[in-house]
Amino acid sequence: MARSATTSDVFNAIAEPRRRQIIELLAPRERSVNDVAKILCMAQPQASKHLKVLKEVGLVTVRELGQQRLYSLDGDVLKQVYDWAKAFEGLWTERFDRLDELLEELKERDRAKAPPAGDDADA
Repeated sequence: MARSATTSDVFNAIAEPRRRQIIELLAPRERSVNDVAKILCMAQPQASKHLKVLKEVGLVTVRELGQQRLYSLDGDVLKQVYDWAKAFEGLWTERFDRLDELLEELKERDRAKAPPAGDDADA
């Protein structure tokens, strides 16, 4: 089955690591394309292309300030991703609980094997 176009689906858009970096960068405040390019050490056209994709799926909005375009994150669209991932929360909680139990078992085994405190064979 063919994937939908990157520009039409939020999941495909955020699958690209550089776009996730841009999202993290825009989370605290709006930035220009030049800021994004400089901070992430990429060419301005490359940053513009990624921002365009994020804009097309609704993850970022653009505000014009003179000749400058400022991009900001629209967190409402990220809720789709959160809602989808939240369905797996129980699975991860169960796995972490089992891991905690295993670690406790291993600690108990180590304690049982260790010589009693104060047992010094050289004395």
